[in-house]
Amino acid sequence: MTRTLLIDTDTASDDAVALIMALRSPDVRVAAITVVAGNAPVAQATSNALFTVELCGANVPVYSGAEAPLLRKLVIADWFHGADGLGDHGYKPAKRRAEPGHAVDALIQTVRDNPGIEIVTLGPLTNLAMALLREPKLAASVKRCVVMGGAPCCVGNVTPAAEFNLWVDPEAARIVFRSGLPLEMVGWQLCCGGAALDEKDVARALALKNPVAEFAIRCNSAASEAFFKQTGQRGISLPDPVTMGIALNPALCTSWSAHYVEIEVSSDLTRGMTLVDRLNVATDPRNRDVWANAIEQDRKVHLCWSLDIPKWKELLFSALT
Repeated sequence: MTRTLLIDTDTASDDAVALIMALRSPDVRVAAITVVAGNAPVAQATSNALFTVELCGANVPVYSGAEAPLLRKLVIADWFHGADGLGDHGYKPAKRRAEPGHAVDALIQTVRDNPGIEIVTLGPLTNLAMALLREPKLAASVKRCVVMGGAPCCVGNVTPAAEFNLWVDPEAARIVFRSGLPLEMVGWQLCCGGAALDEKDVARALALKNPVAEFAIRCNSAASEAFFKQTGQRGISLPDPVTMGIALNPALCTSWSAHYVEIEVSSDLTRGMTLVDRLNVATDPRNRDVWANAIEQDRKVHLCWSLDIPKWKELLFSALT
């Protein structure tokens, strides 16, 4: 039975590869792609999504959404992905255009039309938070919501405390994490180490000699250099494709656990931090005021702690072939 996905993205280089994985998967139908500002301004991110859909020869509607976080000024990641989000290689815009209407309206309607839909978020959670604020009961119609975001066990990729997507709009992240959605969180750390594409992986992809595989590698050229400057590791780090892989095949996550999670919104130092209650201290009476919302809703988030790297890479290459 074919599963139905809605993908919310701030389309830059790794998002584009994640979109390719979903659009070329025989096991899912992508009902809609909604775009949010994050890695790039929303107009550029929408253009990048349209380019990727057209490259894949897919017929999937793309909707442009929130231009800025709920309460904060937008900070983009041009230092990582390039000014156009795709490594600044001068890709010509797609011929097709975004659908009329706002992504938040499309998100709400798509969930209504597809009970049991699965949502995959690859960027800041602004669109999804706005939809939930308007339609809180929406959460009950979603089977899974797989979130690329957070740094639950280690340093972040934009500050020592936070991962970029949740840091950009922490208020939206808090709304989503408190919404009752069946959340599965895929943290940034899972794309590092052996999960990053090394020289052999890059050579294997380019040896496929097709436009999709070439684009997947080339559009990540700026991101690869930025990743090296940031971490000292050579390779192409792909947090969104790792997340998409787990969304497509949950067995790729080899270790899960469920915990209360809160998002820090008040501190400049730890803005966007994912506070994971691994010791179950939330139930301690001394901490109930801080964790009251989570406890009242019995709202735990499933966190992925480890990845089957060989099988993930095989899934990626099957999409590029």
